[in-house]
Amino acid sequence: MDRAVDLDEAAAVLAERVARWRSAGLAVGELTWRDGEAEWPQPLETDRARVNDPDSLGLVISGPAEAWLSVVLFRGGWADVDFFDGLDDGGALPASDIESAADFAARTDQWIVRAFGGLGSVR
Repeated sequence: MDRAVDLDEAAAVLAERVARWRSAGLAVGELTWRDGEAEWPQPLETDRARVNDPDSLGLVISGPAEAWLSVVLFRGGWADVDFFDGLDDGGALPASDIESAADFAARTDQWIVRAFGGLGSVR
């Protein structure tokens, strides 16, 4: 698999946002890592030190009214993104051609708004 995105850098940009998300009333789960060298089925790890060759990074965020956002970024430059806004909208969001951790951060900010509205409206 190509390495379009450095997953450690992507984890760092997510970590920069966690306090803001939590102060807006969102529950942020632990980051999960998958090791590209692990035997199938590849387990998800929450301890980065247990992963030799990370090929994906995942996060689940939940909010009011049972709203949630699930993001799994793959080092190849795409992500699996699913959400439910707690009302009547949900599904998969397009997430391909991610070029860097900064690009991923900007898209994550957009996905947060899609799932939970503006952070000022979440409480």
